[in-house]
Amino acid sequence: MLLSVVAMYWLQPALPIRNLDFYLPLATLGLALGVWAVTATAPFSRQDALALGLTAAVVIGLSATRYLIPELRPTPSRPPATAIVIVIIAVASGFGLPLWRWARGQGRALALALLGLIGVFIQMKTPALTENLAAGLRTWAGQSTDLASVNDLQWLGFSYVAFRLIHLLRDRQSGRLPHLPLREHLTFVIFFPAFTAGPIDRAERFREDWERLPTERLFAAPRVTVGLGRIAVGLFKKFVLADTLALFALNAANAEQLQTSAGAWLLLYAYAFRLYLDFSGYTDIAIGIGILFGVTLPENFDRPYLKNNITAFWQSWHMTLSNWARFYVFSPLSRALLRRKPRPNPDLIVFASHLATMLVIGLWHGVTVNFMIWGAWHGVALFIHKNGATAPAPGTAAWGSIRAARPPGLWRACC
Repeated sequence: MLLSVVAMYWLQPALPIRNLDFYLPLATLGLALGVWAVTATAPFSRQDALALGLTAAVVIGLSATRYLIPELRPTPSRPPATAIVIVIIAVASGFGLPLWRWARGQGRALALALLGLIGVFIQMKTPALTENLAAGLRTWAGQSTDLASVNDLQWLGFSYVAFRLIHLLRDRQSGRLPHLPLREHLTFVIFFPAFTAGPIDRAERFREDWERLPTERLFAAPRVTVGLGRIAVGLFKKFVLADTLALFALNAANAEQLQTSAGAWLLLYAYAFRLYLDFSGYTDIAIGIGILFGVTLPENFDRPYLKNNITAFWQSWHMTLSNWARFYVFSPLSRALLRRKPRPNPDLIVFASHLATMLVIGLWHGVTVNFMIWGAWHGVALFIHKNGATAPAPGTAAWGSIRAARPPGLWRACC
């Protein structure tokens, strides 16, 4: 847990706004602790107090590195004054304890936390809102607002942390979430191999590995062999193959030099494979590091470019994101539509559920028109494939039996 806290600060890139690259990881810890406060079901234990105290001590210790030379600081820039960090932690603790006592397990608190988290997500993913926030933070820091941009707020790992926290809140609302002690909860949310770009794990699966850790030797030989092998594969994919393809993959500079359609296709496919190798290479590295520490993160890719239809593609590309969207968008929406009176047409339910699911995945990348179009395009394509490619002709006996049997299993039709 403590290694993940330090890694979170170390990995955060430097930002133009003074001290923001220190406060954003602190905000990540604040969100994680706030969600634990409303999802915990057991009393505050001595182990929880120890985990909270050590986390605060590490953050304060990191702020104290401001007095070291830059080469010895683990933070991207000089941290804020240690006294300020202590005051922030003290004030947050003063509000946090009453929050924990009032909100623990309450349905209203869970709903408010979920809405608040979605609101922060929309704020950080909408360029216009992010730019306005950057201007406000520049004013607060006494810096010029003329240069405010979305690049001022590169909150490392926020997208993945937000989806893990939404998972915890929704599973607590449905009663599926097991109790997680604070140490386990924090480690799950900010586990450093998967912090920046996934995979998006599930708490119950993570807990299985966590409970086995005391019985296993740290850096056992079989784990080291498998883990280092997976890391080596990931490094080769990401820094050899992907970076080589980047030299002639599609980008603005290369596009301006195009003269033939064959060249355009070459750049396009180079970009596609670069994207896959870069992302899957990172996933291999994350899974390999996790194996070294006894945590087997879920797989994220299964040869997606070899699939022969869009449904199979989404079952093998960024699989943890697809599964998250199926659990928390497709299934609840399709069930809600099935309960409506009168019940909508089954095809309409499937279409609306596919469209909403892929729009959420698109907007997760950024709240922009381009990503909305991208999400709608994939949602429509999934619906067409699921309901048109293999559907029997209307009016036949097979068609009638499918329509009669479809409603109870609608939510299984997602990507």
